[in-house]
Amino acid sequence: MSYDAGHRENVASHRIADSLRTAILAGRYLPGSRIRQEDVAARSGASRIPVREALRMLDSEGLVTLVANSGAWVTKLTLSECVETYLIRERLEPLLLRTSMPRLDAAAVDRLGGLADEMEAGAELDAFMRIDREFHLSSYAGAESSEMWQIIHRMWNTTQHYRREFTRLAAQDGLSLTHMEHRLLLDCIRRQDPDDAERVLVTHIRRTRLELEQHPELFA
Repeated sequence: MSYDAGHRENVASHRIADSLRTAILAGRYLPGSRIRQEDVAARSGASRIPVREALRMLDSEGLVTLVANSGAWVTKLTLSECVETYLIRERLEPLLLRTSMPRLDAAAVDRLGGLADEMEAGAELDAFMRIDREFHLSSYAGAESSEMWQIIHRMWNTTQHYRREFTRLAAQDGLSLTHMEHRLLLDCIRRQDPDDAERVLVTHIRRTRLELEQHPELFA
């Protein structure tokens, strides 16, 4: 394969991966949905080679599951797998936040405040999910090069659908608790108080896990 051809396929694979990633995170593909290479290739105007590479990228990110000689499916968790993932997040994510906090500059903290404002302004579900994701992952940006960040980023991907369902359920009674926890986290980050930040974040993550455990139908 020539350099130019290889470069074009590499560009195409990243473009396809970006498109599929956006669609999966936005809930346009549900967990367990099959992603057919031929359909993606036809829509994107590409051959199957960059499609296969794009799916490998998404598999490494936890968004799809590749099954040998079978195909690719949007990652689906059982209730027990989701609970285990949240238990890991409860322990590892606060440590990631602690590691990140000293490296967040004033501009990064101000951006977190702006994101909290946007969520409280009454964002629709899709917008809320996007902003909430940016809020939390941005709070870990000071440790983005770490192995912990890679692990947590993958777990955020695998639990995206279930966080969406939690948010949908929570929105029925309002999201006041969620907003309050975001504000408390922001205050801890501004004060550079990692101990309080860890406690708030553990509660924030645990509350989602406990609610999801009450809804096994979401994992059927």
